[in-house]
Amino acid sequence: MLEATANRLVYDLAGLDPDTKFGAALHFFVNDTLKIFLLLAVMIFAIGVLRTWLPENRLREWMNRGGIWGNLVAALFGAITPFCSCSSVPIFISLLKAGVPLGVTFSFLITSPIINEYLVILMAGEFGIPVTLAYVASGLFIGTAAGAILGKMKLRHLLERDFIQSSQNQSAPTQFNFLLRLRYGIDEAVSVIRQIWIWVMVGVGIGAFIHNYVPQETIHALIESTGIFSVPLATTLGVPMYGSCAAIVPVAVVLFQKGIPLGTALAFMMAMAALSLPEAIMLRRTMRLQLIALYFGITTLAIIFTGYLLNALTPFL
Repeated sequence: MLEATANRLVYDLAGLDPDTKFGAALHFFVNDTLKIFLLLAVMIFAIGVLRTWLPENRLREWMNRGGIWGNLVAALFGAITPFCSCSSVPIFISLLKAGVPLGVTFSFLITSPIINEYLVILMAGEFGIPVTLAYVASGLFIGTAAGAILGKMKLRHLLERDFIQSSQNQSAPTQFNFLLRLRYGIDEAVSVIRQIWIWVMVGVGIGAFIHNYVPQETIHALIESTGIFSVPLATTLGVPMYGSCAAIVPVAVVLFQKGIPLGTALAFMMAMAALSLPEAIMLRRTMRLQLIALYFGITTLAIIFTGYLLNALTPFL
């Protein structure tokens, strides 16, 4: 339905040619914007309603117990949610407002786009079940480990001050009926979307440009020529880029078919899925540049390590 709406707006009403880069970029922008806002409205509403049943002090206690238990739970939650790196950001914000620790919310933010179920289904068809399972396990490891490290660093002071204050002042009502639960969920969705809608549109706009104007052939040639340094280069190239699941998996398949090691191709795909320049722009609304840099840096290092590990395990997959 959303695809058909985007087709009608861009190709029928605006009269743009789908074979041109501008037409394809605008279609990508409209389609992804509609999809992200719909997903955000539904998921933030659901989280808001859930908060009326779950006291925030109980949520904090549950997520903090058992060492990295909270990080693993958040990573598993991220693994079953259908979000890209940009659409995960408002859910990340909503979890922070619910009192979930910063490191735990980062575990969700990292894992959700890496193990997007659409991406996993495409991978199973292109790479087979063993490689897909290794990819899923790697994604859970990256999200859990990177989130735990970020949590240990005590970085909450690097959140924007107005965001911290609004998080501390916002709590679910203590007594409510069915209608109040629905109202609270709606208010939560409206509040979060109102704070970040412009950043979502800017981020998706940059993503649409990268998706349609950055030549994939150049990326293939660079990675092919770097030998043992192909994993960090592939990861670094993937970090600022943004694309849909339908675009990310075929790129990794082409890299692998051209003789690039499996772990290198998957590291590029993980970096492209988990991190992006549009995501960084959206996160700037809630945190300072130092925290964004630490989040990107630690996640990138975890992906590089995983890429080398998958290269070593390739004969067994």
